[in-house]
Amino acid sequence: MNEIQAIEAEQMKSELDQFKVGDSVKVHFKIVEGKTERVQIYEGLVIAMKNSKVGKTFTVRKISYGVGVERVFPLHSPRIVKVEVVRPGKVRRAKLYYIREKIGKGAKIKELIIKKGSKGAHVPTTGTAAADNE
Repeated sequence: MNEIQAIEAEQMKSELDQFKVGDSVKVHFKIVEGKTERVQIYEGLVIAMKNSKVGKTFTVRKISYGVGVERVFPLHSPRIVKVEVVRPGKVRRAKLYYIREKIGKGAKIKELIIKKGSKGAHVPTTGTAAADNE
């Protein structure tokens, strides 16, 4: 059993890109054509993530020429160069399979808006405007 865990540990990536279900992402992955190797970009919406250590996968859906295309990527694959988040999404589900039946604007996901100055902003907690004028 320890040998299996050792093999899994060496195959796992140490640096993982931070993304979640609902995010629009660009997946940069290597394609080997004969002797040449190039990086191709697949851009779409992450609709599912399946967790199982080395076998962790995520499904990306995009619309290509009016037809929905889904592709499953293994997260720890050496063929994946990087996963770039284009637009963070705000969803309340773990799997977005319902997107398959949606068409056009109905298939849109709300964008997660992160306030830039929320951590270091100074907000006065005591006193009122009348007390400040005196």
